[in-house]
Formats: sequence, C-alpha cells, structure tokens
Amino acid sequence: MKHHFLSIALIVIMIAGLINPATACTNYLITKGASVDGSTMISYAADSHVLYGELYHWPAGIWEEGTMMDVYEWDTGKYLGQIAQASETYNVVGNMNEHQVAIGETTYGGLSELGSQEGAIMDYGSLIYVTLQRAKSARDAIRIMAELVEQYGYASSGESFSIADKDEVWIMDLIGKGEGEKGAVWVALMIPDGYVSGHANQARITTFPLNDNKSAISSKNLEDVYNKGVTCVYADDVISFAKDKGFYKGKDKDFSFSDVYAPVDFGGARFCEIRVWSMFNKVTDGMDQYWDYVKGNIEHPKAHEEGEPMTPKNYASNRMPLWVKPDAKVSVHDMMNFMRDHLENTELDMSKDAGAGPYGVPYRWRPLTWEVDDVMYCNERATATQQTGFSFVTQSRSWLPDEIGGIFWFGVDDASGSVYMPMYASITSTPYNFAVGNGSMMEWSETSGFWVFNQVQNLAYTRYSDIHPEIEAIQQKLEKEFIAFTPAIDAAAESLMATNKDMAVAYLTDYSNSVAERVFKTWKNLYAHLFVKYMDGNIKTAKEIPEGYKYTTPEVKQPGYSEDFYRKIIEETGDQFKVIGPAH
Repeated sequence: MKHHFLSIALIVIMIAGLINPATACTNYLITKGASVDGSTMISYAADSHVLYGELYHWPAGIWEEGTMMDVYEWDTGKYLGQIAQASETYNVVGNMNEHQVAIGETTYGGLSELGSQEGAIMDYGSLIYVTLQRAKSARDAIRIMAELVEQYGYASSGESFSIADKDEVWIMDLIGKGEGEKGAVWVALMIPDGYVSGHANQARITTFPLNDNKSAISSKNLEDVYNKGVTCVYADDVISFAKDKGFYKGKDKDFSFSDVYAPVDFGGARFCEIRVWSMFNKVTDGMDQYWDYVKGNIEHPKAHEEGEPMTPKNYASNRMPLWVKPDAKVSVHDMMNFMRDHLENTELDMSKDAGAGPYGVPYRWRPLTWEVDDVMYCNERATATQQTGFSFVTQSRSWLPDEIGGIFWFGVDDASGSVYMPMYASITSTPYNFAVGNGSMMEWSETSGFWVFNQVQNLAYTRYSDIHPEIEAIQQKLEKEFIAFTPAIDAAAESLMATNKDMAVAYLTDYSNSVAERVFKTWKNLYAHLFVKYMDGNIKTAKEIPEGYKYTTPEVKQPGYSEDFYRKIIEETGDQFKVIGPAH
C-alpha cells in the first residue's frame, strides 16, 4: 500500500517494506466478456504486515444538508480533517456497495516530489471508502474520486485503482501534485470487454488517447464521463503539470503516465509486474516473451539521466501490455486461485530453491532484499504472501437486482490458506467472527477469524508439504460448495424480492453470516486436528480401539526429510553424520 519513492535506485528497498511495511497489494480485473458467467470481477489482497483482517461495513444513510464527516488516514488512523457529507450514502460491505460498485487499490509510490501534500484530507483509503458510499457506477466513482481530490487535496503517494460495476471495469492511475499545489493528476482507462488486466504496486498506464479523440475526455468535461462512448478520462493538466515541473519533455501524444510519474525498474518488474504476469500467463499464450522483463531486465532505447526530464527515448521498451485477451473464460473460482500463486511452474518457483527448506515452503520471511559480501540479493514476491490482512474477489452481475447481484467473496490472512466466503453486498450486518472490533493486530481474540486462520497457516509453514494439502482440500471443497449454492440462494432471494425487498436482504444477511460462522468453526476444528496430528515432527493417525482394550496408541509415522534434502546435508557436511559400525 503506502510507501514513498525517494529515487529510482531505492525502489527495490522500498517495495521490500524496509521503509514502510504496509506495501504491496495485487489486483486482477476481469470484464463481462472475459468471465464464464458474464459477471465483472476484481480481486485484491491487502498485503500489510500490520493490517488486521476484518470485514468493514457502512450502512446506508440519509444526511441533513451541512453535515460534515471526519476523515482518518486508513493506514495510520491519523485525523486528516472534515469533508461535506453527501445527502445520501449507500450500504458498503468491504470494498463493494449495494449498487455492485467495487474498488481495489495498489500503491506504487512514484516521484518523491509528489509524495506529500500539506493540508490534504483525502488519503487513498478514504478515497475508496467515501467513494463507495456515494457511487452508483464505475463512471460515477471516477467522477467522485476526481472531484474529492480536487476539492480536498490528496494525502497519499501514487496509487492505482481497480473500479468495477455490473457492466464495466476500469483502471485508474493517480498521483498527488506535491507540496504547494492541491489535488492530483490521473488517468482512467476502461478495460475493453473480453479482456483482463491487473496491477500490483507498479503504475501500468503508459500512453493514452487525448481529447481530440471521441473516446477520450479531460476533466474539463468531466460531466461527459457518463457518455458510454468515452473509454478514457484524465486530469486536464496531467501532461502540462509534468512539463511545468520538468518531469517530461516531448509531444503530448507520446506522454506516458507510468514512465514519467513512476518509471518501472528492477523492483517494479521483479516484485510487482511479475504478479500481473503470473495471472496473464495462466489465461493466455505468448507471455514467455515478457519473462525477461518481469525478472527485472528492463530495456530502454536511451538511459535516463538523473535530474533531466523524461523523454520517450527513456521509456522502458519491453513492458507487458496493460490488458490481454484470455484464451478461455475466467470463472470466479479461477480468480480465487489466481490469488494463490507462488510462481509455481517457473524457474522462480519458491518451493524449489534452498530457501524452501525440507518441506517446500513457498514463502520467505522479510526483509525482501538481503546483502552478502556487499552484494544485494532478493527473495521473490509472489501473489500469495504471508502478510496478507485480507483479500477478496468481487462479482458484479448485471442480470440480477442490485440487492442480489453483488457478491463480495472475502477471506482473511494468506490467500493460499484462506477460504473465500460469499458476502452479498446488500447485507445489513457483518459476521461476528470477522467484524470490526473483534480483536486487533495486537489483541488476541478466540472468536476472531483472522487469528484462527493465522493459527492454521503458521502451523502449515512449519511442515508445508505435509500440512498444506489438507488445508487446500477443505478450502477447495468449501469454495466449490458455496459457488454451487449461489444460484439457489439467488433464486430464493429473487422470489422474496418480488413481494418484500427487506425480507430478501434479511435472507441474504442471514445466509452470509451463517457461511462465515461455518467457516470459522471449520477452521477452529481444523487447527486442533492438525496440531494433534503433526505435533513434534510426527504424523499420527488414530486407530480403532480393539476389543478388550481400554485405549490404544495411534499409528505414528516419522517421515523425516526428503532424499534430496538429505543429499544436501551430505554435500555440506561430508562424513560428519556418517554411521560407522552398527547403529542402535
């Protein structure tokens, strides 16, 4: 999420979380024409070492004219100021509202000069959640976000947003204007129907059409954003601001938002773009041509000199496309599993190198970069990571009433060991085990879903190759069951809607809460089962008590380590552990 860009050379360290531990989120975007059922979908992982996983909820409201609302920075809880409240606000569950509008984010930082703005009130988190309370469509959200930062200033560093409704999916790159100027510069592009996109802590919008093209408008004509022919919207001064500040020199038509405001380098590719590549590679052929790029080998026609304006000759020339057309339609369960990638089946597979240990653990404890003999090295940064607070997949479904169409599939902790639970976006209360206030990052709660999922997953990290398959089997069973149940739940809610909308919403609220309660209890029992079974390096299995016995001891296996790991020990130690003579 949030970190400040000091110089191009420092981005590797910054993304590693050494400056701010709250960095790194992954977003995938799926359009109607690219999904199996015609829904739009976005995914998001809030990958902060200090973010507590809980399900946010803002009920709908009607507000008197002149009402003000307090704004607190999402990352820190710092009070930023007050803004005027809207006359009407909508029900928001997590990052989705009752009109099926969903917003995710990922921080890329950008130029250090633009990383702070004295007196600004809207940080990126508040921008998301305030907008969700006010927007009826993705285009509505873009207009509201643009107006909020213009009126109240932008209090964060560079940010990318995923914005979806039941018909469209947009990506928006935004960065503040720094000290002395109010607001932000930004570009928003609609993902073409039938295509998929993604972003992960690296600005991705490069060149874009200007307002001499019928499909593009600047913020001077923001009221025209609702024209369906418009697929590009941008701040009127997004290019002139860069020129005035000495960030860019060249023709307007050649201006690249990312290359000027947040140039990609080793860290931006290896730690960020590679997560986008991992999804693209699963859905379409031809991604091998970008493998060298996502490993961090950035090509430029001409090197950029520090302190000089960026020109088109300085742009990275081997970047991935912003969106690709999938070879097959993407399902909601595909999306869930995209969020669980550890770079499997690539040369950077995290379960295969020495750091994986004897049990193939596809995780590396931070810091992300490390140094030996004055040489800097790195661990990989895959999509699935241990520090996730929460993640989600949204489904916006145009063929259903809004009260039923929006599903916020929510999970806490590492997506690889989590379960995505269907939370309908119209529900009026959130599950107790995942509610705000049930525990915190420094407060243990026996009834907290976040803590029980962390118990199970941290146990799995100790014996991953043995324990994770058991977790995955239950995870996949539950998710497939929830997905299979969805049409029946939809139909029952639609039947109720015909006579009583409130009753339909109450039904969906009860269903979503019951799902979460079931998942919590399942995981509580799973922890007990796994701890008993795998304690002390053994694998114990209960046996039936024979007739005439009061009890019997379980079957015990002591699998030790793999042959490959034993060979590595011998290679390192020679005959140190060699047994001479009989072994007793």
